[in-house]
Amino acid sequence: MRKIDKLIIKSFVGPFILTFLVVVFILLLQHMLKYFDDIIGKDLGWDVVGTLLFYFAVFMTPLALPLAILLSSLITFGNLSEHFEITAIKSLGISLSRSLVPIFIMVIGLTVFAFYVNNTWVPKAALEAYSLLYDIKQKKPALDLQEGAFYGGIPDISIKVNKKFPDGASLKDVIIYDHRGQTGNKKVTIADSGRMYTIFNEQYLKLELYNGYDYTEGSEGQNIGQQVSNSQETLQKTHFGKMEIVFDLSSFGLARTDKRWFQGNRIMRSVWQLDDDIDSLNTEIKQNYLGRYNMQFSLFTFHRKGDTLDVPKDLIAFKRYRDSLNKVNNPYRSPFALDFTPVPSDSIGAATRKVSDSLFTSDFTADEIAIALNQTRTLKATLLNMNTNRNTYTHERAVFQIQWHKILANSIACIVMFLIGAPLGSIIKKGGLGVPVIFSIFFFILFYLFISTGEKWALQEKITVPQGIWAADVILAAIGLIFLRQARLDARLFDSDYYRVVVEKLKRRFGAKTPELPAG
Repeated sequence: MRKIDKLIIKSFVGPFILTFLVVVFILLLQHMLKYFDDIIGKDLGWDVVGTLLFYFAVFMTPLALPLAILLSSLITFGNLSEHFEITAIKSLGISLSRSLVPIFIMVIGLTVFAFYVNNTWVPKAALEAYSLLYDIKQKKPALDLQEGAFYGGIPDISIKVNKKFPDGASLKDVIIYDHRGQTGNKKVTIADSGRMYTIFNEQYLKLELYNGYDYTEGSEGQNIGQQVSNSQETLQKTHFGKMEIVFDLSSFGLARTDKRWFQGNRIMRSVWQLDDDIDSLNTEIKQNYLGRYNMQFSLFTFHRKGDTLDVPKDLIAFKRYRDSLNKVNNPYRSPFALDFTPVPSDSIGAATRKVSDSLFTSDFTADEIAIALNQTRTLKATLLNMNTNRNTYTHERAVFQIQWHKILANSIACIVMFLIGAPLGSIIKKGGLGVPVIFSIFFFILFYLFISTGEKWALQEKITVPQGIWAADVILAAIGLIFLRQARLDARLFDSDYYRVVVEKLKRRFGAKTPELPAG
């Protein structure tokens, strides 16, 4: 390896590591802001928060890698051009394209690494992160009694304290409403003071109440469903010097849900798992279409019995494959069975015409009309249900196909961003974090808009899934090749003098000519 290659690689590695960490942090911060309200106030340990941040950081890697490559390549070649190092390299007879080769080889390696991360690490990290986030959302907020307000975090218990002392345990003027009997406010405890603390590894809350009264309102001899008169109501008032109450705090703990309930989400699937999901949905869609062709034999019991429909070849091949798997030996008597020829004999046709003539010349009975209406309603409901199932399967297939293509497209985006960043850096001749950051943000927003719009249109079936997902890479790659051509020609695309010269040339070419004066 030449010393020049080592110089270029060394100039690229440092900015790439720095920009990658910065981009991951920014994307992670932006992503976590959406779940800030679900996390704050849950009394989570640093191990839980750190685990969640780590998994989401891995989840942000597919977006961070292309942006980091774009920004670092802009900084690298912007610095080399600003300090005339690119000019020195060209003076040695080394073209700009040749100077891009060492970093381009590194970017290819980063592309392979990006695919591995997108296909292996990201699904696992998404599964761990979102399952943990779901459990955090289900966790109740930390026990926090506020002065002068009722706290209802403990199931069927309402607690109010008028004063909390700085030690966090001593209380003044405590009121407790016990609703565990589901009879309303019929059990009330009032205490002059008390202490509150947790026991058994914070699994239980213990209240020590002092100098108070316990009020219990009830009915003597009351049974379920039995009406009780007012004369039978009782009120018990008990004075106590000290009372200890223990509440279960198991609902405040972080209970983990089985991860199998989250594995079906598309972002938690690898390419090979998505292939299986898409194949299963294709099978369901074809089963739906086969059911449509078979409906005329199950719902149309008399009319159009001799009609035939042209079955698509792919459905015929699918039925043959399905029957071979199921080892079906009975002949499939339907218009799309492979050995079925729906040609009625003359006697059957004559009998059909005779019955048809008698059917249309005689009057309809009320029972016949009712049967016809019921069959029509059944047919309509069946068709609506089949259409709904087909639309659901088609939408789910598009969702899994989009994720399949996004895994590949986001990986190839590393090469695309390099094709934009390296030539553009040599054109603008500016390094550092000023101008390169502006251009990086612009092209990254452009990339994100193309991806989002393409995904939306693909789900709406306005375009195909490959067109929607790969459009961003194709368009930006074309822009990058244009920048590469201009960089090889030493074009000054960002110099005001360049555009001033262009405008002057256009004025001279298309400007109005001065008319010649006649002689004499």
